[in-house]
Amino acid sequence: MKIDGREIAGKIFEKLKKEVEELKKKNIIPHLVIILVGNDPASKAYVRQKELKATQIGAKATVINLESEIQNSELIRLIEKLNNNNSIHGIIVQRPLPPHLDSGEIDSATDAKKDIDAFRNDSPFPMPIVCAILKILEEIHKRGTGPRQATFDNWLKIKSIVIIGKGQTGGGPIIETFKKMGIKSNVIDSKTKNSENLKKEADIIISAVGKLNVVKKEEIKKGVILLSIGLHKEKDEKLYGDYEEEEIKNIAGFYTPTPGGVGPVNVACLLENLIKASTKTSY
Repeated sequence: MKIDGREIAGKIFEKLKKEVEELKKKNIIPHLVIILVGNDPASKAYVRQKELKATQIGAKATVINLESEIQNSELIRLIEKLNNNNSIHGIIVQRPLPPHLDSGEIDSATDAKKDIDAFRNDSPFPMPIVCAILKILEEIHKRGTGPRQATFDNWLKIKSIVIIGKGQTGGGPIIETFKKMGIKSNVIDSKTKNSENLKKEADIIISAVGKLNVVKKEEIKKGVILLSIGLHKEKDEKLYGDYEEEEIKNIAGFYTPTPGGVGPVNVACLLENLIKASTKTSY
């Protein structure tokens, strides 16, 4: 069964729209600034959605597009300027970044109170991609039946979970969150042996690679839950996830499509953080 991320996100956006209306009565307009370095197609697609949805809920969104050759020091000076602007509540530096830039320094430069992507360890906000995955899994849990699904956490704890990829903006924070929740997961990266066996035994596969056919139909069992975070653009200029939907849709019990799966919920969770930030950083 296809899980409609736009439907899940839509409910969140409706709630946020009402919250923004209340904030405006207090002369607070949530303001998001997105810094996009270079012209990565997947990044540009995500930025467009963030800008669009922020505007739709009544918030303000500003996109700053920078050349890929920009130096670390220049980018940090820009971030510091945005930090000192009290009308700005959320700052995002869209990933991935060109390899010559130091993402750690850039994360540290962003004011924790405006770090709505939650890359800083001391950010007061949940990481949006983790929030999105948990919301989608909760939706799947609600649709299930059986006595073992009394609570969401217990349902996850009895599942065999595989996470493919452990990058900073994808699998990594999900792995860490599951550990904190006491949920065991098997991690697959480029060095993993017998990865096909791990996939075949999995009840839930979360793929965060961004390449074609990371998960193949012959590698999964009937009824598996497939969530694709990974995103890439092919020669036809369309965005694809980590599996071919036509091949897996009759095998998987639930799966997220691309586009319209994890992405919209991720944006909704990001904007939840923006609204929280706007109530804390406004003067």
